[in-house]
Parts: sequence; C-alpha cells; structure tokens
Amino acid sequence: MAIPESQRPLYRAFIDQGLEAWLARLPDQLARGLDRKRHGDLPAWEKAVAKLPTLPEARQVDLNNATVTVECMLRDSQRRQCENLLRKLAPWRKGPYRLAGIHIDTEWRSDWKWQRVAPHLAPLDGRRVLDVGGGSGYHAWRMAGAGAAFVLVIDPSPRFYYQFQALRHFVGNADGGRTHFLPVGIEDVPEQLAFFDTVFSMGVLYHRPSPLEHLLQLKDALRPGGELVLETLVVEGDATTVLLPGERYAAMPNVYFLPSSAALCQWLARCGFDNVRVVDEAPTILDEQRSTEWMTFQSLADFLDPDDSTRTREGYPAPRRAVIIANKPR
Repeated sequence: MAIPESQRPLYRAFIDQGLEAWLARLPDQLARGLDRKRHGDLPAWEKAVAKLPTLPEARQVDLNNATVTVECMLRDSQRRQCENLLRKLAPWRKGPYRLAGIHIDTEWRSDWKWQRVAPHLAPLDGRRVLDVGGGSGYHAWRMAGAGAAFVLVIDPSPRFYYQFQALRHFVGNADGGRTHFLPVGIEDVPEQLAFFDTVFSMGVLYHRPSPLEHLLQLKDALRPGGELVLETLVVEGDATTVLLPGERYAAMPNVYFLPSSAALCQWLARCGFDNVRVVDEAPTILDEQRSTEWMTFQSLADFLDPDDSTRTREGYPAPRRAVIIANKPR
C-alpha cells in the first residue's frame, strides 16, 4: 500500500526511533483515525490544507515565543487565501499562533499553561516526548522549541490532525522534522512500550471514566525513570476528596472524576509512581479560556453561574486546575 506523502515523515520517524512494533500498527491506526465514513467534515478539512499556497523558503519560525510564530512574505491575495482556509478548520482551541501575519486567537491561552508547567520540567533537550490529547499541537511545538529530539502528539480528533498539518505547512522543517501527530488515543499506544522520556497528559484525565487505568497507560509509555506531567481539573479538599459530577460539569457531558490534588497524588502513588509533587494549582480565569473569532462557540464564561463565578451553572465548584509531576521508578 502506497503511503501518502503527508504521512511519510511519521513513518520515517518511527523507523528512526526504533518503534518497529508500533510501526506495524500505523496503517490501521491512520485509516481508522482518518476514516471519512466516521467524520463527515474530514474531506473539507483535508481539502483546506491541500489548498494552502506554496510558501517562500525564506521564513522566520519562532517556537519559543508565547505565540508560535511563522513570518514570511506573502501577497495580500495569498494571505487572504490562507486566512480563509485556516478558518475552515475552526474552531481553534489551543494556541495562540501567528502565521504569515495571520493571528489565530484560540479559545485557550495555552501559553499561560506552558508558563506554569515549563519551569518544573526536566530539561527537554534531547528527550523523546509524548503529548496525549495535544489538540492542534501548540504545546508540542513549544516542546520542539525547547530542544526535544522527538515529539509525538496523539489525539483522536481528525480536526486537530488537519490543524496540525496546516501548521506543519507553515513551520516547514524549522523544527528539524521532530514533531509529529497520530490521530489515536492513549489506548492505541502499545502496552508496556517503555519508550518516552517525558509524557504529558494535560486536560485529559477528567474525561476518562477509569482514571487509574489512564495513569497506568501513561506509565506504560514511559521508560524507567521517565517523567509524567499531568494537568487536570481538581477540587479543593484532602486526600479523601473526589467529586463525581452528575450528567454535566461546566456544560461538559464527559467529565467523570475530579479529585483533590492530595487525592490525585495518592492515586499516582498507588499506580506505582514516585517523586510525586504538585507544582501548580489555581482557578481557571475567564481571560485564559474564552470565545474568540477563531472559536465562536460558548466558552468558560457561559458555563459559570451568572450570579456566582465561583460555581458552575450546575452548582459545582468552578474549574480549578493542578499540575502534578511524577516519575516512573527506575
């Protein structure tokens, strides 16, 4: 079977990284993740990326800025074409980006999360990194900018896959071809892989009906001594405090368990992690998650009690997030 041109770098990277066991699964995983029968809008997203105009070789790429930036000279007509095509991939959730003068103001100020996380990481230079549920890849580009040798985003959303491919079109090979995207979930990562030096799971745990299983899957992906970076919704309380919301939490239907940070640390210890530490915890503010012209649907302000911003509209504590770092034992 011929490999599409856009997928060849992923195959080559898996070969270069010695991931032959996973490589054998790639054709099926890509076929399922990009199945047109399951995703009716997929052909339109694919077409939008394919129609992006050829960019000049001379461009300036900054993966270390709060706004992931690509500067290059385009004619006004080309810039309008690019903007129209990028808008076809909306809503844009994670960012921000600036591409050839086009500012993509995403729903999340993901740069704020990165600022909270980055000071506490083991240096990423030369490391192999897995970003679970990475969306369009904002944090992955920042990881590459920090020197990671291999970054793999996994996220089952084909929209995010094509957003990533659009960004790749602008970034070109400025990251050394070290950043990749596979449209699968953590359950598709081979068991007992023990490969990655750092695994990120940010904004995923509360969507999992079996959170301990998720933690064990993350642990399986790490090499001995590797570092887990976990960011998730939490509630205030002691080691016995866990909120199990009803049908919805902050208008989201797929939120299951919201532990306190102390309870989450206990979960990680029970799953066999060591050196578990909370490095940040704070409420999510309205300036960090909001509607924009690139994400025009409802956002955090619409999900809170209009008379009490410390509560969700269902009456639960308003979103609060913690970053916890832990290690897989050697």
